[in-house]
Amino acid sequence: MDTKKSIDLLNRAVADELQAVHQYMYWHFHLDDQGFGPLSALLRRIAIVEMGHVETLAERILFLKGDVEMVAAGGVTKINDPEEILKMAANMEQEAVGMYNQFALDSGANADSATKQMFESLVNDEESHFDEFDKQLDNIKRFGPSYLALQSFAPGGTPAAGD
Repeated sequence: MDTKKSIDLLNRAVADELQAVHQYMYWHFHLDDQGFGPLSALLRRIAIVEMGHVETLAERILFLKGDVEMVAAGGVTKINDPEEILKMAANMEQEAVGMYNQFALDSGANADSATKQMFESLVNDEESHFDEFDKQLDNIKRFGPSYLALQSFAPGGTPAAGD
């Protein structure tokens, strides 16, 4: 196993997860400010899960005697429309699934089964996040503006938000 290759993949994942945390928290703040409590809570909860991913990845990097690069992959996209937020969030999760599937394959080819399993686990989490965003988008399509209006009356998280 080439630990340098594994550390590089893990640090690329850290950068992606940090970018997701920044983006989701930005949207959480703005949706909360607009009165969309359940959608805001959903994004906050998923941002916290993504923070846990950073911690798990960092622990593996340190185990491999590497240094954790705490640099986000990109900046925050400043959109505030709930439907556009959900579309971008779903797209971000789909991209993460593709990336982590490739990283799992790369880790397997590098004879690093522990890192491979870590990336496979991340795929499951990211698919779950995609599903939550996709369900919200489906509800907007089915119920239209009425669905978003109801979001402004709810006091906390939706069942999908798990709060």
